[in-house]
Parts: sequence; C-alpha cells; structure tokens
Amino acid sequence: MDATNSIFYIVILIMSVVIHEVSHGFMAEYFGDDTARNAGRLTLNPLKHLDLFGSILLPAVLVLTQAGFLFGWAKPVPYNPNNLSNKRWGTLAVASAGVLANFSIAIIFGIIIRISTSFALPPSFYFITSAIVIVNLALGIFNLVPIPPLDGSKILFSFLPERAFSFILAYEQYSLILLLIFIVFFSNYLSPVLAYLFHLTTGLAF
Repeated sequence: MDATNSIFYIVILIMSVVIHEVSHGFMAEYFGDDTARNAGRLTLNPLKHLDLFGSILLPAVLVLTQAGFLFGWAKPVPYNPNNLSNKRWGTLAVASAGVLANFSIAIIFGIIIRISTSFALPPSFYFITSAIVIVNLALGIFNLVPIPPLDGSKILFSFLPERAFSFILAYEQYSLILLLIFIVFFSNYLSPVLAYLFHLTTGLAF
C-alpha cells in the first residue's frame, strides 16, 4: 500500500473512531447523563478525541507493515453510569452504541457500493468506499472482543449479576496485558471474519 492510500486509511480510521466515541456520548445523554456534553466531547472535531498512540501511531504501523487487520481507538468519551436513568440497560446501550455506529456506516456504504456497480465509476470511488466499509467493520469486530476497555467487555459485564463484581475488578486489573496478548497473537484470526462480512456487505471480494 503506497503512502497516499495509507493516509486515506488513517484519515478514515480517525473519523470512524470519532463517530464511534461520539455515539457513546449521545447514547449516554439519551439515558440522562450529560457528562460528555459538559466535557465538550459531543463534537466531530477529531482534535477533541485523538489518542496519539491508538488513533495515529498504531494504525500507521499496521498499515505500513500490511498487518492484515486495521484497528485503533480514540480517547474514551466520559460518562457517569450513576447518572443513567436505567443503569443496567443504559450501560448496555452506551457500550453498544459505538459498535452499532460503525456497523451502520459499513452497511450504508456497502449498499452504496452495491448500487454503484451499475454505473461506470472510477476506481478511486471503490477504493474510498471500500476502505470506509473495511475500517468500520474492523472497528466494530475489534471492539466486540470482551477485553477491557473494549466495548465487548462492557456489554458482557452488563449481563453479569452483581455478585460477579469482584471477578470484574480482577479481570480489569489484567486488561492491558490481555489486550496486548490478543493484539499480538490473536488479532489475525479476526481477518477471516472481516473478509466474510465485507463480502456480505458489499458483494465484493476482500
């Protein structure tokens, strides 16, 4: 992948993780918590959300080394679960909002690609739209992994009874180690899932 294409992928990733995080904030506000709004984080301005390592350095390394799977993250949008009108379902909804936003974007652009195949459009159109689908599918899949601080862990914890609180605390203590182990040794196993969902969404080969 040349430098221009790499920049496109990183820009798409940055905007996708921004939408992901803002979706968390809007869902929290829907359930009564305005922490994100008060912190000035309900904005699509990427400068408010960027994490130097997760939003720029890691994606750049993955793209330049052709790792086969692209992911990253932004600074988490803050929210206070104690302010939610329904703490159990509110927490589940807030955790799910980012993933659903990414999958929704992938589906919308997948439909656009399917419709556009009837027209003689330039290859650059398919590159950009396909990149948007790939990046958002990758973000959605990666964030469903049940390791803190990924959304999958919050979704999982929402279904656990209160007596599992001690287990959750112990699990979170090792989250960074578990996440690094997953990224290094297991992230490539997500590539077949990504390829299948990309074909299912767009009708194109991955």
